Amino acid sequence: MLTGYRLMWMMVLFDLPVGTKKERKAATKFRQFLLDQGFQMSQYSVYMRFCAGKEQSEAYTKKVEKEVPSTGKIHIVYLTDKQYENIVTFDGRVKEPTRKNPEQFVLF
Repeated sequence: MLTGYRLMWMMVLFDLPVGTKKERKAATKFRQFLLDQGFQMSQYSVYMRFCAGKEQSEAYTKKVEKEVPSTGKIHIVYLTDKQYENIVTFDGRVKEPTRKNPEQFVLF
């Protein structure tokens, strides 16, 4: 049964160097990879993806691991849907409404 304690959010946080053209290209390639995998940008170096459970989040972790650039630092944080629903977001001084789960699960 899928509950708010089983459903997961996967957060990829990264700090990649962009001092040279090669580093900028690698950082852009990594960000594009995350978008291609269904992640959404939360902030410039923070991307999030909804997962149907731990197994799916582990599969995406392996995909991310294969695409990690040779320099920089990347963290992956997992939140249950119940934890995620408690995130408070401000855009400037305006509090944004609570985020909702996607309406449809991605099956692959």
